[in-house]
This record gives sequence, structure tokens and C-alpha cells, in this order.
Amino acid sequence: MLVSVLSLKGSPGATTFAVALAARWPSARALVVEADPSGGDLALRFSLASTPGLVSLAAAARRGGEADLVWQHTQGLPGGLRVIAAPPDAEQARAALSALAQHQTSGLDLLRQVAAQPGIVVIADCGRVDPGSPGLPIARSSDAIVLLSRAHADDLAHLPRRLPTVARWSPNPVLLLVGPGYSEAEVARELGVPPLGRVPHDPRGAAVLCGRPATSRWGPSRSALGRFAERVAGELANRGHPATSEPPPLHTPVPALHAVPGVPPAAVSPNGVRPAPSAGGQAS
Repeated sequence: MLVSVLSLKGSPGATTFAVALAARWPSARALVVEADPSGGDLALRFSLASTPGLVSLAAAARRGGEADLVWQHTQGLPGGLRVIAAPPDAEQARAALSALAQHQTSGLDLLRQVAAQPGIVVIADCGRVDPGSPGLPIARSSDAIVLLSRAHADDLAHLPRRLPTVARWSPNPVLLLVGPGYSEAEVARELGVPPLGRVPHDPRGAAVLCGRPATSRWGPSRSALGRFAERVAGELANRGHPATSEPPPLHTPVPALHAVPGVPPAAVSPNGVRPAPSAGGQAS
């Protein structure tokens, strides 16, 4: 399974949550790929070597290869989680990401081959995704997307226009709120999309995922952030491989988690969603 973690505005902690999601993924070997065009954080956080990583994978993919090639460009984090780290420099990161999708046998194809293997999950940290982002091809190839958004009005205002686009990238978009602001119920009422939850404020748990030593109390398995990531991972893992499954008949109810707003009032889209009414009774 290939899962992309991303945001549409700001920097709400996609890298930290991507690592948490991979660390708590049930019954699978996880691989984290830093696909953030603004540059990677993992190498600095965990004192990793500059190579192997995203740059070396992009160069090797030009010559083709099999899925095993991807694992040759990983490094290990404490605890054994394998990662493909992006360079901290944004220009280098963007160049490597662009190169991954430019060749006949591209690095993106290799990532898809790895993700298609039984018992493997690839978590791609795509950072902030804009229309011209070189990380966009990875997001568009994903089996599931975890969209992180802060819950303030200026962040949420961008979602109604762009959520329909995100829904076309993946059959399984999941919205998670980050930080204080509007409640989950308020967001669901205004957007017509119920968030799966709110990422807990857990500085100590997040610190462990940022390279600081773990303790028995604040390790990923016990921290609030780790437990929440485990719940999200379990929800996504239970869907199996949606990219290869048959779509449900139109008359079959589809979970609201797949919902995207933007349909006319009183109409129901193929996703089975109606727009949420505003206080005045008209569709928002």
C-alpha cells in the first residue's frame, strides 16, 4: 500500500506524523519516503548520512531496476524503521523528486512495485503539495492520502475548493485536524467532510519522532501521538489495497470518510455525499 501524508497549506507536521504512522502500522514492514520539495528533515533529526537517500535513488532509477533497488537507498532509524531521506536543501530535493518521474522506468514505478508487495507499506511524506509540486505524482499514485490541516479559518478556507481535486488523486482521502481551532463537528458541518480525528498535542511524543531519545513512557507505542497514529494506520490498513479493488456499485453506501464537498444542493454525488447546510439553510 502506498500512503501519502501531505498538507495543502502551511506546515502542520507531515514528517512527524508520517514517521508515527509508519512506526505504528500494523503487521507490515514500513518504509518512509521523504518526498517534500521544500527539503527533508529526517537526515538532520537523526544524524543520517547524506547518502544513500532520495538523490541516490533518483540517479539509480535512471538505469532501471527492480523493487529491491529501492531498499538499497534506505537508512535505518532507531528502532529499525527504514527511510529514504531527502536532502535538506530544497533545490536538491525538488530536482531529485522531478527526476523520479521523468524516466521510462522511474523511481515512482519502483516505489509502486515496493508498495504492491505483500506485507509492505510505503509512507510518502509529500509535505505541502501545490499544483506544480514535484511530489504531486507520488500523491496522485497513492492508495490513500492523509491530509493534515490546521483548524483555523484561514487554513480551512482553502479546503472546499481543493478537496474535490484531492479526491481524484486517491480513492481514500482522510482529513485530520492539527492544533486548536474549530471543532471536528464544526468542520464536518461546514465542509461536509467529517475529519477522522485531531492529531493530539503531544510535544514529548513528537520529540521522540524528531530524533530525541525515547523513554518507556513517551515512546511511540505509549504516547498519545503514537496511539492516535496507530488508530489511523489501522483504519487505512483495513481497507487493504483499494487501488486494485473493484469500485462499489453506486447504490452501495460509501463511508463518509471518502466524502468530498462541492455537489449541488439536494444532490448526491457518486461518493454518496450531500453538502452541509449553512446556518441560513442553503448549502455551503
